[in-house]
Amino acid sequence: MKMKNKSTNYFMRITHRYLGFFLAGIMFVYSLSGVVLIFRDTDFLKKEKIVEKKLEPNLNETELGKTLKIKNFKTDKTEVDIIYFKNGTYNSTTGVANYTLKELPFDIQKLTKLHKANSNSPLYFLNIFFGISLLFFAISSFLMFKPKAKTFKEGVYIGVIGIIFTIIMLFW
Repeated sequence: MKMKNKSTNYFMRITHRYLGFFLAGIMFVYSLSGVVLIFRDTDFLKKEKIVEKKLEPNLNETELGKTLKIKNFKTDKTEVDIIYFKNGTYNSTTGVANYTLKELPFDIQKLTKLHKANSNSPLYFLNIFFGISLLFFAISSFLMFKPKAKTFKEGVYIGVIGIIFTIIMLFW
């Protein structure tokens, strides 16, 4: 095989093809986790879990919310030494909190971590690789064709439409 006769377009096609096959598996998992995350503000796929925790006695509302790690924590009412909040109670004398959580099953929680990974997670290497690979896909799609080719020009127009569409959706 003569290397001098092979064009950049040829190498882009080959790399694009095999990287695409590899990334198809990653994209499959990413797409599933992305769809699940869309419904994170609902009870879709969530299971109820009853929790009983022994906390410090006499916590105020702010301390109780932080200790239980419940977002937007608010108390509904207080009767003697029982504090009522959404889905639970806290006995300020004994320090016992009983409440119900709604959580995704373990395997789906792991799946959604793909999108939530930060630099402290080993998954961030996968996310960086995936992001750079998608950028390569976007660029190599154009480099597979000669700039004067009709397909290249159509691709540029469709790409610009995709950018405009995304910006409109972001600011809608």
